[in-house]
Amino acid sequence: MKKICVFCGSSPGANPAFAKAAAQLGREIAERKMELIYGGSTLGLMGELARTALKGGARVTAVMPKVFEDKVQHPKFVKLHIVDTMHQRKSMMFDLADAFIALPGGMGTFEEILEMVTWAQIGFHAKPCGILNICGYYDKLFAFLDNAVKERFIRPEHRDMLMCDVNPAGLFEQFSKYKAPKIDKWLDG
Repeated sequence: MKKICVFCGSSPGANPAFAKAAAQLGREIAERKMELIYGGSTLGLMGELARTALKGGARVTAVMPKVFEDKVQHPKFVKLHIVDTMHQRKSMMFDLADAFIALPGGMGTFEEILEMVTWAQIGFHAKPCGILNICGYYDKLFAFLDNAVKERFIRPEHRDMLMCDVNPAGLFEQFSKYKAPKIDKWLDG
């Protein structure tokens, strides 16, 4: 696992702990000599993550749709890919990455990490997916997913594909042990 795609907010959020967590993840990526793949902004958690990873010596690759090219600056010293659409952005990020992490964020962050898990569930890939649950930000999402298991819309094995920790080292430890489940999603059960 050499390339980590991180989805996160272009806002810093209300809690300063979110930016601290983005910086901690950036340092961890750099210390592990991994490459960061991310959305390209200098703003919010994205910016904090990229600046910290770059400062630590990590290679950073940004994937940005044209619609943001003139509106959002990206940090210097990153490899920048400009694509036509958000769909192309997500597809390229997927192709470049070995694993996926979500920090706190909004609708885009939710959609991105959940789509990566969905693709894993239906067998498109076996890459680990995880969430850094800073200050309980994702507690209600996990409660929702647990309820979906109870209501038999998600298999427990598929729910477990979305790993969770409060610190990057713990999440990377889970990633190192991850084995994608071999379950036919289409079996009735």
